[in-house]
Amino acid sequence: MAATLQLEIVTPEAKVFSADVEMVTLTGVEGEMGVYPQHMPVMTQLAAGEITARKDGQNIYLAVGEGFVQITGEKVSVLTDMAIKADEIDEARAADAQKAAENRLAQKLTDEESATVHAALVHATTQLNVKRRHKK
Repeated sequence: MAATLQLEIVTPEAKVFSADVEMVTLTGVEGEMGVYPQHMPVMTQLAAGEITARKDGQNIYLAVGEGFVQITGEKVSVLTDMAIKADEIDEARAADAQKAAENRLAQKLTDEESATVHAALVHATTQLNVKRRHKK
């Protein structure tokens, strides 16, 4: 059996993913990184984008928001504000959310409203990018 590490992805709402995987690719604020078993310990900030997990020779793709990643030799723990598997993304709904957020940003907003709408735009755009990249 190949060496594995545990990948756990948690949002404020739920544990979205938990499995033993062969490798993980994710985007930190300083760039993309690949994580294999026995990786040196790292803690970094996660950029909104895509996480790819290789399990049993197959890639699993997830759209994720911003957050934090803790890596040890045995585990990758991700705490993020949004995570959804590519095959569970509703493309039409994400496109509607993206358009609504873009329209809302064109209006006069408070700083707090602007931050909330910008986060919604990033989530919708990330979901669309991942879904379109991995359409079956």
